[in-house]
Amino acid sequence: MTAATHSTLFPQVPDSADAVLEGLDPEQREVATALHGPVCVLAGAGTGKTRAITHRIAYGVRAGILQPSSVLAVTFTNRAAGEMRGRLRQLGAAGVQARTFHSAALRQLQYFWPKAIGGSMPRLADRKIQLVADAAAACRIRLDRNELRDTTAEIEWSKVTQTVPADYALAAVKAGREAPRDPAEIAKIYSAYEDLKRDRAVIDFEDVLLLTVAILQDRQDIAEQVRSQYQHFVVDEYQDVSPLQQRLLELWLGERDNLCVVGDASQTIYSFTGATPDHLLDFRTRHPGATVVKLVRDYRSTPQVVHLANGLLAQASGRAADHRLELISQRAPGPEPVYTDYTDEPAEAEGAARRIRELVDSGVPASEIAILFRANSQSETYEQALADAGVPYQLRGAERFFDRPEVRKAGIALRGAARFGGNDSLLDDAVDLPSQVRAVLSGEGWTPRPPAGSGAVRERWESLAALVNLAQDFAAAKSGATLADLVAELDERANAQHAPTVQGVTLASLHSAKGLEWDVVFLVGVAEGMMPITYAKTDEQIEEERRLLYVGVTRARQHLHVSWSLSRSPGGRPNRRPSRFLDGLRPGSTGAAGRTATGGTGGVERGFTSRPGAVPRRTQRTPARCRVCGRTLTDAGEMKLMRCEDCPSDMDEGLYERLREWRAVQAQRSGQPAFCVFTDKTLMAIAEGAPDEEGELARIPGVGVRKLNRYGADVLAICAGQEPGGAENED
Repeated sequence: MTAATHSTLFPQVPDSADAVLEGLDPEQREVATALHGPVCVLAGAGTGKTRAITHRIAYGVRAGILQPSSVLAVTFTNRAAGEMRGRLRQLGAAGVQARTFHSAALRQLQYFWPKAIGGSMPRLADRKIQLVADAAAACRIRLDRNELRDTTAEIEWSKVTQTVPADYALAAVKAGREAPRDPAEIAKIYSAYEDLKRDRAVIDFEDVLLLTVAILQDRQDIAEQVRSQYQHFVVDEYQDVSPLQQRLLELWLGERDNLCVVGDASQTIYSFTGATPDHLLDFRTRHPGATVVKLVRDYRSTPQVVHLANGLLAQASGRAADHRLELISQRAPGPEPVYTDYTDEPAEAEGAARRIRELVDSGVPASEIAILFRANSQSETYEQALADAGVPYQLRGAERFFDRPEVRKAGIALRGAARFGGNDSLLDDAVDLPSQVRAVLSGEGWTPRPPAGSGAVRERWESLAALVNLAQDFAAAKSGATLADLVAELDERANAQHAPTVQGVTLASLHSAKGLEWDVVFLVGVAEGMMPITYAKTDEQIEEERRLLYVGVTRARQHLHVSWSLSRSPGGRPNRRPSRFLDGLRPGSTGAAGRTATGGTGGVERGFTSRPGAVPRRTQRTPARCRVCGRTLTDAGEMKLMRCEDCPSDMDEGLYERLREWRAVQAQRSGQPAFCVFTDKTLMAIAEGAPDEEGELARIPGVGVRKLNRYGADVLAICAGQEPGGAENED
């Protein structure tokens, strides 16, 4: 490890309050020295907001203005809270509480429960989704896996917006939510869920906030005790605050105004969980005398990346767009973003993996590369492509690092070796700390070379390899470090959820990438139907999708690759188009005003390729044979499609989605399950055949005379790109 790297990882504590301010730009310094009254920091992506607010707290502590134990800094993830605590320690402000909203509330709830309620506090439920499943079963409502997940999300949204079961249906309609089932059914399940929790004496994550709010509202003596403990509050990512979190914050504050909030309305991407930027945007109205500081100097990304990010927001509309921040890059110029289209999704994944393999071979660390996608379902294709290319990777958004079984087992093994290492033959020849760690972890499955392929075996190896790399860095930074020292470091990191860096390419959804950054970012699947995603219908939902892409773009420090595929599978109809958000920004495209983009900062088009037009339509063969490969069909689902399940599809995906939406309306109108209108396979067959007259539609298996008479006119209208007239109700 170089001296520069050592000073970055383990910087010296500043020797005075003034030294804390060294290295801050004028706006960051203004934030750091604004220690009284309400403060609102509007901080764009990459502008050093965490640096500004941690230096603000540290400056106040070192100057004797703030007592460490009187400060509560809250954010939204354990990782962010752990990072904040680490930075504060490095700045000489240990003792400041930096927690998530839920963590801070849970601590208070556990402490005050005996006094406020009496007895022992109910157990915190481990798996909410199982409780929801049990509640649905009690209501005699069957939910498939996706409906179960979405119903759980609806219950979470209801609770953070303080909506009771009786009010759910009306509130969901008013908020424009797309419920997975009839809103009355969701309300019924929600009510049964609350009853079930009471019967089992458990509470959920949202109850932690609700109960803390209730105690602070009802018990003035407890509220005053909390307020005497905490005098100053800092809230990071304030654009993501829910109404329930805002209420808790108000109860913590009381009549005081020692509050500093930090946020960016253009990075509001969690409204589906109840988050709203209104609290940030209305801050100056609620606090007329507030100090407002804007951070717009972008230290993360090159001018080319920043230009694209600014361009995305320049086309936005709505309240958040009215308060957008125009970023100014502080970095040297870099390469233009690269735009590439591919024939299909596997080709897109292989193209990204091939380029990443080249980057890694040229010396770019795999940990400085990320592939970001809109939906987690896109991950598998890229996992396989990277494994085939021999590129290590890690999945973000999966189980937390220190909660993984292999990491827990490795910790036990290292702790045992630290205690009894003198009697362990494995350690006899391992004289230095990294060698000792490798010797211990070899017994847990670590090998010098990664296993071939992808999947669970590879993920376990990557976890152990991260511990080996951490041991190397730790030994280089701390001369003479022992195994016991490393175990203590791991314990501290586990408590802070400060995971070591895994030496692999990061695969992550755009939502889980928030707050992170890499030298190289591949934004994949940036096509209509995925970005914006199909179910984003309202103007507000579309604009949130635009902000999500903005977050993705601003994760890149230097290299940005944007790609999409023209069809889903090999041989499919190439009917996809790039995301509308790129219109006027990518080379050769025309924006709403009719201007043609020529490159991020006036550069020439790079990396953008054109593909051939539509693939010729296939004609049907005999009813019992696959129309692609000719194999005899026996499966009923395959016979409906007239092809093998594994054979490429030329389905019109836009048509398929319109048919599904129409089917949902018909099912709701008739009060029957959607598959009773048409099964998914029949809809796929219709979307592949795109019939333009009754005879063609009638020949599709699964239609039949009765359904042809009832739904034929609607289906043919949808296939022709027209609005359906509305099917007649059956006698």
